[in-house]
Amino acid sequence: MKIAIPLVGGKLSQHFGHCEEFVLLEICADAKTITGKSLHQPPPHEPGMLPRWLNQLGAEVIIAGGMGRRAQELFTENGIKVVVGAAADAPEKLVNAYLQNTLEVGENCCDH
Repeated sequence: MKIAIPLVGGKLSQHFGHCEEFVLLEICADAKTITGKSLHQPPPHEPGMLPRWLNQLGAEVIIAGGMGRRAQELFTENGIKVVVGAAADAPEKLVNAYLQNTLEVGENCCDH
């Protein structure tokens, strides 16, 4: 499994569409551990582009601070589970919490 996280300054970006880069963390599902990490520069921001691009990179989950409803729908249509309302924190910390079912999520700051 691969989990995508939008980053600004090495931490989760509060809005996926305004990030500097994406990190993809590879997960060993059996052990629930991170086995790999890669950074990717996103393509130019166009409606619907990021969900398709992350799907092509193999992402199955995206953890974000905030995301509009249409973007959430596009990720779902591309087979990517959306988790919104996460805090701006280090990606490894967020993914480990997600894998342990302890990730705290608040309000989606961009729910429109």
